Amino acid sequence: MSTNPDTARARPAVLRPSEIPARQRGGGAKTVPLVTRRTGSTSFINGITIFEPGAAIPLHSHNCEESVMLLEGEAIAEIDGVEYPIAAGDITFIPADLPHRFRNVSATEGMRILWIYASIDATRTLVETGDTRSIDDEHLAPVAT
Repeated sequence: MSTNPDTARARPAVLRPSEIPARQRGGGAKTVPLVTRRTGSTSFINGITIFEPGAAIPLHSHNCEESVMLLEGEAIAEIDGVEYPIAAGDITFIPADLPHRFRNVSATEGMRILWIYASIDATRTLVETGDTRSIDDEHLAPVAT
């Protein structure tokens, strides 16, 4: 059986979040992009967002489904106006276009989430301003120091 050289095949990868520079998100949050179109993904993207004590990201929505797992800490997941306390190991499912955000409820401990978007073309629209940006663009933000 021959292989068509015009058909690119994604290569497997082992990613080490501790070796990937985090990108500033503002508001006390920074993101480590993991599986993205740069790693060869054609159907989803994921990464880790790290929250400083008391940090929160603004209310926003995406053009695709998202799932978030709280890896570390305690948080409030605000989804479509309802606040859900979540603990490490809890997982959320957020349908496309539904306003949501995550807040670190601790004033002293950090928090980490693993997020997965159901599209490599995922966007974020801020509820307050209506500003829409590609998630890829966020991954070009300055490296956190």
